[in-house]
Amino acid sequence: MTQTKRRGRMPAVSDADIRRVARSLLVEQGLDAITLRAIARELGITAPALYRYYESREALVAAVRSDVCLDLARDMAAALDGVPDDAGVRFFAICRGFREWALTHGREFTLVFASPASAGIDSAMRQFGEPVGRLFLEAAGRLLNEYEIVTPPTELIPAELRDDLVRFQTDLLRVLADSGQKFPAEKLDLGVSYVMIQFWARLYGHVTLEVFGNYPIHVSHPDVLFDATLADIGRSIGLTGGNTQV
Repeated sequence: MTQTKRRGRMPAVSDADIRRVARSLLVEQGLDAITLRAIARELGITAPALYRYYESREALVAAVRSDVCLDLARDMAAALDGVPDDAGVRFFAICRGFREWALTHGREFTLVFASPASAGIDSAMRQFGEPVGRLFLEAAGRLLNEYEIVTPPTELIPAELRDDLVRFQTDLLRVLADSGQKFPAEKLDLGVSYVMIQFWARLYGHVTLEVFGNYPIHVSHPDVLFDATLADIGRSIGLTGGNTQV
């Protein structure tokens, strides 16, 4: 009887409550702060009660990660409000939206994009079928459709990378077929795949250095450096500052 009464007094919680508290712990203290015990304490329940919703901490972290990705995709899409309907302009606006989100959501950025692979958390950019990946792919597809993108000849792509790039092409084409994305699959050759990987490495590298304050020198105007990086990337694929407003 005592046990029954105790359960009857236990506060009613929902999946949304659990994820809200977990997200709050992430933002305020970092990934390590997300524990079932800490969440239960915040909600006034016992830790075992959380197993009705999540079989493990890892499952809960995965759910929080999904919530973060959805919010990031919404913020990146909002960065397109009022932007001219031009593929180049919109593509670079999405890149700026990604940077702005990362700078204001450092710990969430760490969870989604900077967690070590050994932690079992995939980077959002490896999940092409997820909201963030789809947004980038849609923008890249428009860019390929509306501009003549300059890519290196196949013979200039290091032979050691070609198998990886072919696997990347295969994964992308599968996601595109499943999602109905309007991406010009016939243009997704080895050169385009190579350029996409290099572009992401430069964009992600710049944002990561800025988020973690790891520039090798003091940079007084990181926004100017970021815009210069985008402009340089644009020129490398045949886009000019004039026709893309980089």
